[in-house]
Amino acid sequence: MPIDFETLRQQAMEACAEQFEYIDRVALKNTEKVLQAYKECRVSAFQFAGTSGYGYSDLGREKLDEVYARVFRAEKALVRPHFVSGTHTLATVLCALLAKGERLVSLAGAPYDTMQGVIGYARHTPRSLKEKGVLYEEVPLRDNRYDLEAIARAMTEYKPKVALIQRSRGYSARKSLTPADIRKIVEVVKTCSPQTICFVDNCYGEFTAREEPLEAGADIIAGSLIKNAGGGLAPTGGYIAGKKEWVEAAADYLTAPGLGDELGSYAAGYRLFFQGFFMAPHVTAQAIKGAVFAATVFERLGFTVSPSPQERRADLIQTVYLQNEENMCLFCRGIQSSSPVDAHVAPIPDAMPGYADKIIMAAGDFVQGSSIELSADGPIREPYVIYLQGGIVFEHNVLAVLQAAQYILAAREAGGHA
Repeated sequence: MPIDFETLRQQAMEACAEQFEYIDRVALKNTEKVLQAYKECRVSAFQFAGTSGYGYSDLGREKLDEVYARVFRAEKALVRPHFVSGTHTLATVLCALLAKGERLVSLAGAPYDTMQGVIGYARHTPRSLKEKGVLYEEVPLRDNRYDLEAIARAMTEYKPKVALIQRSRGYSARKSLTPADIRKIVEVVKTCSPQTICFVDNCYGEFTAREEPLEAGADIIAGSLIKNAGGGLAPTGGYIAGKKEWVEAAADYLTAPGLGDELGSYAAGYRLFFQGFFMAPHVTAQAIKGAVFAATVFERLGFTVSPSPQERRADLIQTVYLQNEENMCLFCRGIQSSSPVDAHVAPIPDAMPGYADKIIMAAGDFVQGSSIELSADGPIREPYVIYLQGGIVFEHNVLAVLQAAQYILAAREAGGHA
């Protein structure tokens, strides 16, 4: 019997009502936090102007750092358009903090695919941390969750310089980490190895909860401005925030020792960075609502989803287990065909820099690669999971998710694998 998609939409919206109300409360709290920071920092329009050359005394750059530090409860922040991706910000921190013979430990299993290239132990990568002589260990998951007992043993045995905590699930089946999870992990680390620097990969997690990782005890965090923190407006860039000593070390690595955060111009100006960060709590809430809606729709169509529609969210990412490669391609074609940019393009699996498997990706966005805008991607490998994220307008998520469902169901009715 054919699916009535209008009925499906209405039923899904009704089922999501309680979750949506909670998401709105979180967005209200975070908007209040951001607004208060802008007021206390006395943000003014003249700070939006661009600069050139060395960028000495760049008032916009300095004010943006101040705002981020206040919102994230950091001693210092480094917000720069010069970061090309979230991986770049993370690599900058790790390369700045780790020297030959020092040890890095990943506390929640293997990190995201591109970070494995930075580290260099899962596969050979020229100029990786491994080639620098940095030692590396991973604490495996237990029952697909972080293992506090194993973390305690690793901290006691290795006393690492840096402990890496990846907040988002990445291309894995484990649950993303909440601030409460991060607090538990940091407490174990600091009990067993007080000198270890707790570094949180905050990508996809900003403003999904009332607290950020620094409030949960982390020492330093980093993320991308074309994910949550940019609010869909930042055209590029990343941020690092945390304890002054470690942020300054990262600044020296980004520019040059002795230059740190005092240089770096941006001729295009900073308005989109300020405006995007102000909008970020609301935009993040739009994306999370889209994820909950997608989970509800595809669960009702018989697919396994994670998180479930009822779970509280720790990041933007919604996974749908699509059972085979054809369904992954159909899902991505549905999302792409509902995109405001390049809707006429059909995504196909292909190799991408930093990934071991072919990747299928739908991303018709205004900022290339912007994960806060609606996109869907995943590696072509079992168990054939698609990772849906972003959506700066909830109504767009609704239309695109229903279109993806229609593509898959149409193939099923036509006798395909779906």
